[in-house]
Amino acid sequence: MNLTLFDQFSSPQLLGIPLILLSTLFPALLLPSPNNRWITNRLSALQLWLFQLITKQLMMPLNKAGHNWALILSSLMTFLLLINLLGLLPYTFTPTTQLSMNMALAFPLWLATLLTGLRNQPSISLAHILPEGTPTPLIPALILIETTSLLIRPLALGVRLTANLTAGHLLIQLISTATMALLSIMPTISILTMLILLLLTILELAVAMIQAYVFVLLLSLYLQENI
Repeated sequence: MNLTLFDQFSSPQLLGIPLILLSTLFPALLLPSPNNRWITNRLSALQLWLFQLITKQLMMPLNKAGHNWALILSSLMTFLLLINLLGLLPYTFTPTTQLSMNMALAFPLWLATLLTGLRNQPSISLAHILPEGTPTPLIPALILIETTSLLIRPLALGVRLTANLTAGHLLIQLISTATMALLSIMPTISILTMLILLLLTILELAVAMIQAYVFVLLLSLYLQENI
């Protein structure tokens, strides 16, 4: 069977049943089980420190009302971080390369921030569509532009995460394929290509963490506008 570069992004199946749900639940198994003690070993201490750091960074731009979202945003950050990093392991499937899944995460959370603003401060939320002091001839065009930019936010969130992870996985596959193909023909060039592959893998580790942080950070900024 001939495989293409994009076959790695197809959801694995078992007896015709997609396993994407199993792959999204697997990262939760890596987290230590709750215990009656807060800290039981060094791993728990490191995990607690990371959670505190993530929560602090996400809640810093928000006021007290936005702190109610701390659990949702921190859990989402941890979820995306684990999935992105596990997807870099060989012979694994990365659910966040699926636009449908990223949109399923982005759209409800974006809609929740929007509805929160419309419920708590409708005047201020609608004021973002038309800034004060706008010339009268520009009002219809500006309302259309601002409304479009508002509605396109969840699409931008999903596409950004999908495109960055997909591009990284494709580059890794292309360079690794070239490394194996050149190994028997030009060993020296193959070694240089392997070094490039190592550097690219380190870069993709950084991209996996940064994209998870950017996704949740933008959601927190959208929340900040509406509270």
